Amino acid sequence: MDNTIFTVLKLLGSLALLMYGMKVMSEGLQKLTGDHLRNILGAMTTNRFTGLLTGAFITAAVQSSTATTVMTVSFVNAGLLTLAQAISVIMGANIGTTVTAWIMSIFGFQFNMSNIIFPLFAIALPLTFSKKSGRKSFGEFVFGFAFMFLGLTTLRENAMHMDLEHNQAILTFITSCKEWGMFSVLLFLLVGSIITMAVQSSAAVMAITLILCSSGVLDLYLGIALVMGENIGTTVTSNIAALTGNAQARRAAFAHFIFNFFGIIWILCIFHPFIDAVSGIVNYLAPNTPKEISITYTLSAFHTAFNICNVLILIWFIKPIERLVCFVIKAKPEDEEYRLRYITGGLLSTAELSILQANKEISLFAERTTRMFNMVKDAFYEKDEDVFMKTYNRIEKYENISDHMEIEIANYLTLVAEDRLSSESKEEIRIMLRAVSEIESIADSCNNLARTIKHRNEGKSVFTDKQNHSIDKMFELVTKALLQMNSVLKKPELSRDDINPSYNIENEINNYRNLLKQHNVEDINNKDYQYQDGVYYMDIISEAEKLGDYVLNVVQAVIEKKI
Repeated sequence: MDNTIFTVLKLLGSLALLMYGMKVMSEGLQKLTGDHLRNILGAMTTNRFTGLLTGAFITAAVQSSTATTVMTVSFVNAGLLTLAQAISVIMGANIGTTVTAWIMSIFGFQFNMSNIIFPLFAIALPLTFSKKSGRKSFGEFVFGFAFMFLGLTTLRENAMHMDLEHNQAILTFITSCKEWGMFSVLLFLLVGSIITMAVQSSAAVMAITLILCSSGVLDLYLGIALVMGENIGTTVTSNIAALTGNAQARRAAFAHFIFNFFGIIWILCIFHPFIDAVSGIVNYLAPNTPKEISITYTLSAFHTAFNICNVLILIWFIKPIERLVCFVIKAKPEDEEYRLRYITGGLLSTAELSILQANKEISLFAERTTRMFNMVKDAFYEKDEDVFMKTYNRIEKYENISDHMEIEIANYLTLVAEDRLSSESKEEIRIMLRAVSEIESIADSCNNLARTIKHRNEGKSVFTDKQNHSIDKMFELVTKALLQMNSVLKKPELSRDDINPSYNIENEINNYRNLLKQHNVEDINNKDYQYQDGVYYMDIISEAEKLGDYVLNVVQAVIEKKI
Protein backbone atom coordinates (compact mmCIF):
# COMPACT_ATOMS: atom_id res chain seq x y z
CA MET A 1 0.00 0.00 0.00
CA ASP A 2 2.83 2.41 0.95
CA ASN A 3 4.66 1.62 -2.30
CA THR A 4 1.51 2.29 -4.32
CA ILE A 5 0.97 5.68 -2.66
CA PHE A 6 4.63 6.57 -3.21
CA THR A 7 4.40 5.56 -6.89
CA VAL A 8 1.23 7.63 -7.37
CA LEU A 9 2.99 10.64 -5.84
CA LYS A 10 5.91 10.11 -8.23
CA LEU A 11 3.44 10.02 -11.13
CA LEU A 12 1.89 13.30 -9.98
CA GLY A 13 5.35 14.80 -9.56
CA SER A 14 6.34 13.71 -13.07
CA LEU A 15 3.14 15.24 -14.45
CA ALA A 16 3.86 18.48 -12.58
CA LEU A 17 7.38 18.51 -14.07
CA LEU A 18 5.92 18.01 -17.56
CA MET A 19 3.39 20.83 -17.10
CA TYR A 20 6.00 23.16 -15.63
CA GLY A 21 8.35 22.43 -18.53
CA MET A 22 5.65 23.24 -21.07
CA LYS A 23 4.79 26.46 -19.23
CA VAL A 24 8.41 27.64 -19.06
CA MET A 25 9.05 26.64 -22.68
CA SER A 26 5.93 28.45 -23.89
CA GLU A 27 6.69 31.57 -21.85
CA GLY A 28 10.28 31.66 -23.09
CA LEU A 29 9.12 31.50 -26.69
CA GLN A 30 6.48 34.16 -26.13
CA LYS A 31 9.04 36.49 -24.57
CA LEU A 32 11.30 35.97 -27.57
CA THR A 33 8.51 36.60 -30.06
CA GLY A 34 6.04 38.72 -28.05
CA ASP A 35 6.20 41.91 -30.11
CA HIS A 36 6.30 39.94 -33.36
CA LEU A 37 3.24 37.93 -32.28
CA ARG A 38 1.31 41.13 -31.64
CA ASN A 39 2.23 42.47 -35.08
CA ILE A 40 1.42 39.18 -36.80
CA LEU A 41 -1.91 38.87 -35.04
CA GLY A 42 -2.86 42.40 -36.03
CA ALA A 43 -1.60 42.30 -39.62
CA MET A 44 -2.34 38.77 -40.81
CA THR A 45 -6.06 38.54 -40.08
CA THR A 46 -7.43 40.36 -43.10
CA ASN A 47 -9.61 37.40 -44.10
CA ARG A 48 -10.64 34.02 -42.74
CA PHE A 49 -7.78 32.12 -44.39
CA THR A 50 -4.97 34.40 -43.23
CA GLY A 51 -6.54 34.39 -39.76
CA LEU A 52 -6.56 30.59 -39.84
CA LEU A 53 -2.89 30.42 -40.83
CA THR A 54 -2.00 33.03 -38.20
CA GLY A 55 -3.67 31.05 -35.42
CA ALA A 56 -1.98 27.83 -36.52
CA PHE A 57 1.44 29.47 -36.85
CA ILE A 58 1.37 31.26 -33.49
CA THR A 59 0.13 28.19 -31.62
CA ALA A 60 2.76 25.96 -33.24
CA ALA A 61 5.40 28.58 -32.43
CA VAL A 62 4.57 29.06 -28.76
CA GLN A 63 3.38 25.47 -28.19
CA SER A 64 0.22 26.55 -26.43
CA SER A 65 -3.29 26.80 -27.83
CA THR A 66 -4.31 28.30 -24.47
CA ALA A 67 -1.83 31.15 -25.03
CA THR A 68 -3.27 31.84 -28.49
CA THR A 69 -6.94 31.64 -27.51
CA VAL A 70 -6.55 33.75 -24.37
CA MET A 71 -4.47 36.25 -26.34
CA THR A 72 -7.14 36.34 -29.07
CA VAL A 73 -9.97 36.83 -26.58
CA SER A 74 -8.02 39.66 -24.96
CA PHE A 75 -7.33 41.30 -28.32
CA VAL A 76 -11.04 41.14 -29.16
CA ASN A 77 -11.75 42.72 -25.76
CA ALA A 78 -9.25 45.44 -26.66
CA GLY A 79 -10.83 46.08 -30.04
CA LEU A 80 -7.70 44.95 -31.90
CA LEU A 81 -9.51 42.08 -33.64
CA THR A 82 -13.06 41.75 -34.89
CA LEU A 83 -15.15 38.78 -33.79
CA ALA A 84 -14.95 37.18 -37.26
CA GLN A 85 -11.14 37.53 -37.27
CA ALA A 86 -10.95 36.01 -33.79
CA ILE A 87 -13.03 32.98 -34.81
CA SER A 88 -10.68 32.22 -37.72
CA VAL A 89 -7.61 32.62 -35.46
CA ILE A 90 -9.12 30.23 -32.88
CA MET A 91 -9.80 27.68 -35.64
CA GLY A 92 -6.15 27.90 -36.64
CA ALA A 93 -5.08 27.51 -33.01
CA ASN A 94 -6.85 24.15 -32.90
CA ILE A 95 -4.69 22.96 -35.80
CA GLY A 96 -1.48 24.44 -34.36
CA THR A 97 -1.94 22.70 -31.03
CA THR A 98 -1.66 19.29 -32.70
CA VAL A 99 2.05 19.95 -33.26
CA THR A 100 2.64 19.37 -29.53
CA ALA A 101 1.32 15.81 -29.73
CA TRP A 102 3.60 15.06 -32.69
CA ILE A 103 6.65 16.42 -30.82
CA MET A 104 5.90 14.18 -27.84
CA SER A 105 5.14 11.16 -30.05
CA ILE A 106 8.31 11.46 -32.13
CA PHE A 107 10.84 12.59 -29.55
CA GLY A 108 9.33 11.28 -26.33
CA PHE A 109 8.51 7.75 -27.46
CA GLN A 110 10.75 6.91 -30.42
CA PHE A 111 14.02 8.42 -29.18
CA ASN A 112 15.76 8.05 -25.83
CA MET A 113 15.62 11.66 -24.70
CA SER A 114 17.45 10.96 -21.41
CA ASN A 115 20.76 11.18 -23.30
CA ILE A 116 20.19 14.80 -24.33
CA ILE A 117 18.00 16.17 -21.50
CA PHE A 118 20.88 16.90 -19.12
CA PRO A 119 23.17 18.40 -21.80
CA LEU A 120 20.23 20.74 -22.57
CA PHE A 121 20.14 21.79 -18.93
CA ALA A 122 23.89 22.50 -19.12
CA ILE A 123 23.38 24.67 -22.23
CA ALA A 124 20.39 26.52 -20.74
CA LEU A 125 21.95 27.41 -17.38
CA PRO A 126 24.50 30.04 -18.53
CA LEU A 127 21.93 31.52 -20.92
CA THR A 128 19.44 32.17 -18.11
CA PHE A 129 22.05 34.25 -16.28
CA SER A 130 22.69 36.40 -19.34
CA LYS A 131 21.98 40.11 -19.01
CA LYS A 132 20.57 40.21 -22.54
CA SER A 133 16.84 39.52 -22.39
CA GLY A 134 16.86 37.64 -25.73
CA ARG A 135 19.46 35.12 -24.58
CA LYS A 136 17.78 34.80 -21.21
CA SER A 137 14.42 34.03 -22.84
CA PHE A 138 16.05 31.49 -25.14
CA GLY A 139 17.66 29.87 -22.09
CA GLU A 140 14.22 29.62 -20.46
CA PHE A 141 12.88 27.99 -23.61
CA VAL A 142 15.67 25.37 -23.59
CA PHE A 143 15.13 24.79 -19.85
CA GLY A 144 11.41 24.31 -20.44
CA PHE A 145 12.04 21.93 -23.34
CA ALA A 146 14.37 19.82 -21.19
CA PHE A 147 11.97 19.87 -18.23
CA MET A 148 9.07 18.82 -20.47
CA PHE A 149 10.87 15.73 -21.76
CA LEU A 150 12.31 14.94 -18.34
CA GLY A 151 8.73 14.95 -17.05
CA LEU A 152 7.52 12.83 -19.98
CA THR A 153 10.36 10.32 -19.51
CA THR A 154 9.84 9.97 -15.76
CA LEU A 155 6.08 9.75 -16.28
CA ARG A 156 6.57 6.81 -18.63
CA GLU A 157 9.05 5.11 -16.31
CA ASN A 158 6.81 5.47 -13.24
CA ALA A 159 3.81 4.22 -15.21
CA MET A 160 5.85 1.13 -16.17
CA HIS A 161 6.87 0.58 -12.54
CA MET A 162 3.20 0.50 -11.59
CA ASP A 163 2.82 -2.25 -14.21
CA LEU A 164 -0.51 -0.79 -15.27
CA GLU A 165 -0.92 -3.18 -18.19
CA HIS A 166 -1.07 -6.08 -15.69
CA ASN A 167 -3.08 -4.34 -12.98
CA GLN A 168 -6.15 -6.54 -12.70
CA ALA A 169 -8.44 -3.89 -11.22
CA ILE A 170 -7.68 -1.40 -13.98
CA LEU A 171 -7.91 -4.00 -16.73
CA THR A 172 -11.23 -5.28 -15.37
CA PHE A 173 -12.67 -1.74 -15.32
CA ILE A 174 -11.52 -0.96 -18.86
CA THR A 175 -12.73 -4.34 -20.16
CA SER A 176 -16.16 -3.72 -18.65
CA CYS A 177 -16.17 -0.22 -20.20
CA LYS A 178 -15.56 -1.67 -23.66
CA GLU A 179 -18.76 -3.69 -23.32
CA TRP A 180 -20.78 -0.48 -22.93
CA GLY A 181 -20.20 0.43 -26.58
CA MET A 182 -20.63 4.09 -27.44
CA PHE A 183 -21.44 4.91 -23.81
CA SER A 184 -17.84 4.04 -22.87
CA VAL A 185 -16.62 6.52 -25.49
CA LEU A 186 -18.87 9.23 -24.01
CA LEU A 187 -17.64 8.38 -20.52
CA PHE A 188 -13.96 8.74 -21.46
CA LEU A 189 -14.79 11.89 -23.43
CA LEU A 190 -16.28 13.34 -20.23
CA VAL A 191 -13.27 12.18 -18.18
CA GLY A 192 -10.88 13.82 -20.67
CA SER A 193 -12.86 17.08 -20.47
CA ILE A 194 -12.89 17.13 -16.66
CA ILE A 195 -9.17 16.33 -16.32
CA THR A 196 -8.26 19.02 -18.89
CA MET A 197 -10.43 21.56 -17.07
CA ALA A 198 -8.73 20.64 -13.79
CA VAL A 199 -5.10 20.79 -14.96
CA GLN A 200 -5.69 23.59 -17.53
CA SER A 201 -3.37 21.86 -19.99
CA SER A 202 -4.57 19.75 -22.90
CA ALA A 203 -0.93 18.91 -23.71
CA ALA A 204 -0.43 17.31 -20.27
CA VAL A 205 -3.56 15.20 -20.71
CA MET A 206 -2.39 14.26 -24.21
CA ALA A 207 0.91 13.06 -22.70
CA ILE A 208 -0.97 10.87 -20.20
CA THR A 209 -3.13 9.49 -23.01
CA LEU A 210 -0.07 8.65 -25.14
CA ILE A 211 1.53 6.83 -22.21
CA LEU A 212 -1.61 4.86 -21.31
CA CYS A 213 -2.18 3.79 -24.91
CA SER A 214 1.46 2.96 -25.65
CA SER A 215 1.66 0.81 -22.50
CA GLY A 216 -1.45 -1.15 -23.54
CA VAL A 217 -3.67 0.02 -20.68
CA LEU A 218 -6.09 1.81 -23.01
CA ASP A 219 -7.07 0.73 -26.47
CA LEU A 220 -7.03 3.16 -29.37
CA TYR A 221 -10.74 4.03 -29.28
CA LEU A 222 -10.86 4.95 -25.61
CA GLY A 223 -7.61 6.89 -25.95
CA ILE A 224 -9.11 8.90 -28.78
CA ALA A 225 -12.21 9.52 -26.63
CA LEU A 226 -9.87 11.14 -24.07
CA VAL A 227 -8.30 13.23 -26.84
CA MET A 228 -11.75 14.42 -27.91
CA GLY A 229 -12.53 15.34 -24.30
CA GLU A 230 -9.36 17.43 -24.20
CA ASN A 231 -10.73 19.52 -27.06
CA ILE A 232 -13.78 20.40 -24.98
CA GLY A 233 -11.87 20.92 -21.72
CA THR A 234 -9.37 23.30 -23.29
CA THR A 235 -12.16 25.76 -24.21
CA VAL A 236 -12.77 26.42 -20.51
CA THR A 237 -9.60 28.53 -20.17
CA SER A 238 -10.61 31.07 -22.81
CA ASN A 239 -14.16 31.24 -21.45
CA ILE A 240 -12.85 31.91 -17.94
CA ALA A 241 -10.54 34.62 -19.32
CA ALA A 242 -13.52 36.25 -21.07
CA LEU A 243 -15.89 36.27 -18.06
CA THR A 244 -14.97 39.81 -17.06
CA GLY A 245 -14.39 40.99 -20.62
CA ASN A 246 -16.83 42.80 -22.84
CA ALA A 247 -19.53 41.11 -24.92
CA GLN A 248 -17.23 40.62 -27.93
CA ALA A 249 -14.63 38.82 -25.81
CA ARG A 250 -17.26 36.48 -24.32
CA ARG A 251 -18.57 35.79 -27.82
CA ALA A 252 -15.10 34.89 -29.11
CA ALA A 253 -14.60 32.46 -26.24
CA PHE A 254 -18.05 30.95 -26.79
CA ALA A 255 -17.27 30.55 -30.51
CA HIS A 256 -14.23 28.46 -29.48
CA PHE A 257 -16.55 26.15 -27.53
CA ILE A 258 -19.03 25.91 -30.43
CA PHE A 259 -16.23 25.02 -32.85
CA ASN A 260 -14.91 22.18 -30.71
CA PHE A 261 -18.36 20.96 -29.62
CA PHE A 262 -19.58 20.75 -33.22
CA GLY A 263 -16.47 18.76 -34.11
CA ILE A 264 -17.20 16.26 -31.33
CA ILE A 265 -20.79 15.81 -32.56
CA TRP A 266 -19.94 14.95 -36.16
CA ILE A 267 -16.94 12.79 -35.27
CA LEU A 268 -19.10 10.69 -32.93
CA CYS A 269 -21.41 9.98 -35.88
CA ILE A 270 -18.55 8.38 -37.86
CA PHE A 271 -16.37 7.46 -34.89
CA HIS A 272 -15.08 3.99 -35.80
CA PRO A 273 -14.82 4.47 -39.61
CA PHE A 274 -12.88 7.74 -39.18
CA ILE A 275 -10.43 6.22 -36.66
CA ASP A 276 -9.98 3.12 -38.81
CA ALA A 277 -9.20 5.33 -41.82
CA VAL A 278 -6.61 7.33 -39.85
CA SER A 279 -5.10 4.13 -38.44
CA GLY A 280 -4.87 2.65 -41.94
CA ILE A 281 -3.04 5.71 -43.26
CA VAL A 282 -0.55 5.60 -40.36
CA ASN A 283 0.11 1.87 -40.90
CA TYR A 284 0.59 2.48 -44.62
CA LEU A 285 3.05 5.35 -44.10
CA ALA A 286 4.93 3.64 -41.22
CA PRO A 287 4.45 -0.12 -41.82
CA ASN A 288 7.27 -1.50 -39.65
CA THR A 289 6.78 0.72 -36.62
CA PRO A 290 6.45 -1.10 -33.25
CA LYS A 291 2.89 -1.24 -31.94
CA GLU A 292 3.53 0.96 -28.91
CA ILE A 293 5.00 3.68 -31.18
CA SER A 294 2.40 3.23 -33.91
CA ILE A 295 -0.48 3.86 -31.54
CA THR A 296 1.06 7.20 -30.45
CA TYR A 297 1.36 8.18 -34.12
CA THR A 298 -2.28 7.22 -34.67
CA LEU A 299 -3.42 9.34 -31.72
CA SER A 300 -1.44 12.32 -33.01
CA ALA A 301 -2.66 11.75 -36.57
CA PHE A 302 -6.27 11.58 -35.36
CA HIS A 303 -5.84 14.82 -33.42
CA THR A 304 -4.47 16.56 -36.53
CA ALA A 305 -6.99 15.04 -38.98
CA PHE A 306 -9.94 15.79 -36.70
CA ASN A 307 -9.03 19.48 -36.31
CA ILE A 308 -8.19 19.97 -39.99
CA CYS A 309 -11.49 18.38 -41.09
CA ASN A 310 -13.40 20.43 -38.54
CA VAL A 311 -11.81 23.60 -39.87
CA LEU A 312 -12.52 22.64 -43.50
CA ILE A 313 -16.19 22.22 -42.58
CA LEU A 314 -16.64 25.33 -40.42
CA ILE A 315 -14.36 27.83 -42.19
CA TRP A 316 -17.26 28.59 -44.55
CA PHE A 317 -19.66 29.26 -41.66
CA ILE A 318 -17.81 31.97 -39.73
CA LYS A 319 -20.59 34.53 -40.34
CA PRO A 320 -23.39 32.18 -39.13
CA ILE A 321 -21.27 31.30 -36.07
CA GLU A 322 -20.78 35.02 -35.44
CA ARG A 323 -24.54 35.62 -35.66
CA LEU A 324 -25.22 32.68 -33.34
CA VAL A 325 -22.85 33.80 -30.59
CA CYS A 326 -24.15 37.38 -30.89
CA PHE A 327 -27.70 36.05 -30.47
CA VAL A 328 -26.78 33.96 -27.41
CA ILE A 329 -24.57 36.61 -25.72
CA LYS A 330 -26.26 40.00 -25.72
CA ALA A 331 -24.29 43.22 -25.35
CA LYS A 332 -24.99 45.48 -22.37
CA PRO A 333 -24.31 49.01 -23.60
CA GLU A 334 -25.34 50.63 -20.32
CA ASP A 335 -22.27 49.33 -18.48
CA GLU A 336 -19.75 49.60 -21.30
CA GLU A 337 -18.93 53.24 -20.58
CA TYR A 338 -17.93 52.86 -16.97
CA ARG A 339 -15.67 49.84 -16.86
CA LEU A 340 -12.19 48.85 -17.90
CA ARG A 341 -12.61 48.03 -21.55
CA TYR A 342 -9.28 46.51 -22.49
CA ILE A 343 -8.09 44.88 -19.27
CA THR A 344 -9.95 41.69 -18.42
CA GLY A 345 -10.07 39.92 -15.07
CA GLY A 346 -7.01 37.80 -15.82
CA LEU A 347 -3.58 38.28 -17.33
CA LEU A 348 -2.69 37.20 -20.82
CA SER A 349 -0.64 34.05 -21.24
CA THR A 350 2.58 35.95 -20.47
CA ALA A 351 3.36 39.23 -18.79
CA GLU A 352 5.06 40.54 -21.93
CA LEU A 353 1.82 40.26 -23.91
CA SER A 354 -0.30 41.64 -21.06
CA ILE A 355 1.45 45.00 -21.36
CA LEU A 356 -0.40 45.66 -24.63
CA GLN A 357 -3.75 45.57 -22.82
CA ALA A 358 -2.54 48.06 -20.23
CA ASN A 359 -1.29 50.42 -22.97
CA LYS A 360 -4.71 50.43 -24.63
CA GLU A 361 -6.44 51.02 -21.28
CA ILE A 362 -4.14 53.94 -20.45
CA SER A 363 -4.97 55.51 -23.83
CA LEU A 364 -8.70 55.15 -23.09
CA PHE A 365 -8.14 56.61 -19.60
CA ALA A 366 -6.57 59.71 -21.18
CA GLU A 367 -9.48 60.07 -23.63
CA ARG A 368 -11.95 59.98 -20.74
CA THR A 369 -10.13 62.78 -18.91
CA THR A 370 -10.26 64.82 -22.13
CA ARG A 371 -14.03 64.34 -22.25
CA MET A 372 -14.12 65.38 -18.61
CA PHE A 373 -12.35 68.65 -19.43
CA ASN A 374 -14.85 69.31 -22.23
CA MET A 375 -17.61 68.99 -19.61
CA VAL A 376 -15.82 71.62 -17.53
CA LYS A 377 -15.89 74.02 -20.48
CA ASP A 378 -19.62 73.35 -20.93
CA ALA A 379 -20.24 73.96 -17.23
CA PHE A 380 -18.34 77.28 -17.26
CA TYR A 381 -20.86 79.01 -19.53
CA GLU A 382 -24.00 77.21 -18.42
CA LYS A 383 -26.61 79.67 -17.06
CA ASP A 384 -29.36 77.19 -16.25
CA GLU A 385 -28.73 75.95 -12.71
CA ASP A 386 -30.38 72.53 -13.23
CA VAL A 387 -28.38 71.85 -16.40
CA PHE A 388 -25.20 73.04 -14.66
CA MET A 389 -25.76 70.67 -11.72
CA LYS A 390 -26.37 67.78 -14.09
CA THR A 391 -23.03 68.49 -15.82
CA TYR A 392 -21.30 69.03 -12.45
CA ASN A 393 -22.58 65.67 -11.18
CA ARG A 394 -21.30 63.99 -14.35
CA ILE A 395 -17.85 65.48 -13.74
CA GLU A 396 -17.87 64.19 -10.17
CA LYS A 397 -18.95 60.76 -11.43
CA TYR A 398 -16.10 60.76 -13.96
CA GLU A 399 -13.67 61.71 -11.19
CA ASN A 400 -14.79 58.73 -9.10
CA ILE A 401 -14.44 56.49 -12.14
CA SER A 402 -10.92 57.83 -12.75
CA ASP A 403 -9.96 56.94 -9.17
CA HIS A 404 -11.13 53.35 -9.69
CA MET A 405 -9.45 53.16 -13.10
CA GLU A 406 -6.13 54.30 -11.64
CA ILE A 407 -6.31 51.64 -8.91
CA GLU A 408 -7.37 48.83 -11.25
CA ILE A 409 -4.77 49.61 -13.92
CA ALA A 410 -2.05 49.97 -11.27
CA ASN A 411 -3.09 46.67 -9.65
CA TYR A 412 -3.02 44.99 -13.06
CA LEU A 413 0.46 46.33 -13.83
CA THR A 414 1.63 45.21 -10.39
CA LEU A 415 0.40 41.69 -11.15
CA VAL A 416 2.19 41.77 -14.50
CA ALA A 417 5.39 42.91 -12.78
CA GLU A 418 5.29 39.87 -10.49
CA ASP A 419 5.90 37.57 -13.46
CA ARG A 420 9.30 36.93 -15.02
CA LEU A 421 10.02 40.00 -17.14
CA SER A 422 12.78 41.35 -19.29
CA SER A 423 14.54 44.42 -17.89
CA GLU A 424 13.00 46.52 -20.68
CA SER A 425 9.49 45.45 -19.70
CA LYS A 426 10.11 46.18 -16.01
CA GLU A 427 11.17 49.69 -16.90
CA GLU A 428 8.15 50.04 -19.20
CA ILE A 429 5.79 49.08 -16.37
CA ARG A 430 7.43 51.62 -14.03
CA ILE A 431 6.88 54.38 -16.59
CA MET A 432 3.30 53.24 -17.27
CA LEU A 433 2.50 53.47 -13.55
CA ARG A 434 3.81 57.04 -13.57
CA ALA A 435 1.63 57.89 -16.59
CA VAL A 436 -1.47 56.44 -14.92
CA SER A 437 -0.87 58.54 -11.81
CA GLU A 438 -0.47 61.72 -13.89
CA ILE A 439 -3.64 61.04 -15.90
CA GLU A 440 -5.59 60.61 -12.67
CA SER A 441 -4.19 63.98 -11.55
CA ILE A 442 -5.65 65.50 -14.74
CA ALA A 443 -9.06 64.17 -13.67
CA ASP A 444 -8.54 65.69 -10.19
CA SER A 445 -7.78 69.06 -11.79
CA CYS A 446 -10.94 68.87 -13.89
CA ASN A 447 -12.93 68.19 -10.74
CA ASN A 448 -11.23 71.11 -8.97
CA LEU A 449 -12.10 73.41 -11.88
CA ALA A 450 -15.74 72.33 -11.76
CA ARG A 451 -15.84 72.91 -8.00
CA THR A 452 -14.41 76.42 -8.41
CA ILE A 453 -17.01 77.23 -11.07
CA LYS A 454 -19.71 75.96 -8.72
CA HIS A 455 -18.43 78.18 -5.90
CA ARG A 456 -18.38 81.14 -8.31
CA ASN A 457 -22.02 80.49 -9.23
CA GLU A 458 -23.04 80.11 -5.59
CA GLY A 459 -21.26 83.38 -4.75
CA LYS A 460 -23.14 85.13 -7.59
CA SER A 461 -19.81 86.24 -9.02
CA VAL A 462 -19.88 87.56 -12.60
CA PHE A 463 -16.77 87.72 -14.78
CA THR A 464 -16.07 90.56 -17.17
CA ASP A 465 -15.80 90.00 -20.92
CA LYS A 466 -12.03 90.39 -20.58
CA GLN A 467 -11.87 87.64 -17.94
CA ASN A 468 -14.09 85.35 -20.02
CA HIS A 469 -11.90 85.92 -23.07
CA SER A 470 -8.76 85.08 -21.07
CA ILE A 471 -10.31 81.89 -19.70
CA ASP A 472 -11.43 80.94 -23.23
CA LYS A 473 -7.87 81.24 -24.48
CA MET A 474 -6.47 79.28 -21.51
CA PHE A 475 -9.03 76.51 -22.04
CA GLU A 476 -8.15 76.46 -25.73
CA LEU A 477 -4.45 75.94 -24.92
CA VAL A 478 -5.25 73.16 -22.41
CA THR A 479 -7.50 71.43 -24.95
CA LYS A 480 -4.68 71.61 -27.49
CA ALA A 481 -2.32 70.02 -24.95
CA LEU A 482 -4.81 67.21 -24.17
CA LEU A 483 -5.33 66.42 -27.86
CA GLN A 484 -1.56 66.29 -28.40
CA MET A 485 -1.25 63.93 -25.41
CA ASN A 486 -3.91 61.59 -26.86
CA SER A 487 -2.14 61.64 -30.21
CA VAL A 488 1.18 60.67 -28.58
CA LEU A 489 -0.47 57.85 -26.60
CA LYS A 490 -1.85 56.29 -29.80
CA LYS A 491 1.36 56.52 -31.85
CA PRO A 492 3.10 53.12 -32.15
CA GLU A 493 6.53 54.67 -32.78
CA LEU A 494 7.85 57.88 -31.25
CA SER A 495 11.01 59.95 -31.23
CA ARG A 496 12.22 62.68 -28.87
CA ASP A 497 11.04 65.29 -31.41
CA ASP A 498 7.44 64.25 -30.69
CA ILE A 499 7.64 65.93 -27.29
CA ASN A 500 8.46 69.36 -28.76
CA PRO A 501 4.82 70.35 -29.53
CA SER A 502 3.85 69.52 -25.94
CA TYR A 503 6.76 71.59 -24.56
CA ASN A 504 5.73 74.52 -26.78
CA ILE A 505 2.10 74.37 -25.63
CA GLU A 506 3.16 74.10 -21.97
CA ASN A 507 5.42 77.16 -22.35
CA GLU A 508 2.50 79.09 -23.85
CA ILE A 509 0.29 78.05 -20.92
CA ASN A 510 2.89 79.06 -18.33
CA ASN A 511 3.64 82.43 -19.98
CA TYR A 512 -0.05 83.18 -20.37
CA ARG A 513 -0.74 82.28 -16.71
CA ASN A 514 2.05 84.64 -15.58
CA LEU A 515 0.71 87.42 -17.79
CA LEU A 516 -2.85 87.01 -16.48
CA LYS A 517 -1.61 86.90 -12.89
CA GLN A 518 0.06 90.27 -13.39
CA HIS A 519 -2.97 91.77 -15.14
CA ASN A 520 -5.28 90.47 -12.41
CA VAL A 521 -3.51 92.52 -9.75
CA GLU A 522 -3.69 95.62 -11.95
CA ASP A 523 -7.40 95.10 -12.77
CA ILE A 524 -8.31 94.68 -9.09
CA ASN A 525 -6.37 97.85 -8.23
CA ASN A 526 -8.18 99.64 -11.05
CA LYS A 527 -11.49 98.31 -9.60
CA ASP A 528 -12.41 96.60 -12.91
CA TYR A 529 -13.93 93.83 -10.77
CA GLN A 530 -14.20 92.79 -7.13
CA TYR A 531 -11.36 91.08 -5.26
CA GLN A 532 -13.44 87.90 -4.77
CA ASP A 533 -14.13 87.77 -8.52
CA GLY A 534 -10.37 87.91 -9.04
CA VAL A 535 -9.86 85.02 -6.61
CA TYR A 536 -12.27 82.74 -8.50
CA TYR A 537 -10.75 83.90 -11.78
CA MET A 538 -7.15 83.12 -10.80
CA ASP A 539 -8.15 79.83 -9.18
CA ILE A 540 -9.48 78.71 -12.57
CA ILE A 541 -6.41 80.00 -14.43
CA SER A 542 -3.96 78.41 -11.96
CA GLU A 543 -5.75 75.05 -11.94
CA ALA A 544 -5.79 75.02 -15.75
CA GLU A 545 -2.04 75.69 -15.75
CA LYS A 546 -1.52 72.88 -13.24
CA LEU A 547 -3.56 70.57 -15.48
CA GLY A 548 -1.20 71.45 -18.35
CA ASP A 549 1.76 70.36 -16.19
CA TYR A 550 0.15 66.95 -15.64
CA VAL A 551 -0.44 66.59 -19.38
CA LEU A 552 3.22 67.28 -20.12
CA ASN A 553 4.26 64.74 -17.48
CA VAL A 554 2.17 62.07 -19.24
CA VAL A 555 3.75 62.88 -22.61
CA GLN A 556 7.24 62.78 -21.10
CA ALA A 557 6.55 59.38 -19.54
CA VAL A 558 5.09 57.89 -22.72
CA ILE A 559 7.89 59.14 -24.96
CA GLU A 560 10.46 57.87 -22.45
CA LYS A 561 8.75 54.45 -22.67
CA LYS A 562 8.44 54.21 -26.45
CA ILE A 563 11.87 55.37 -27.62
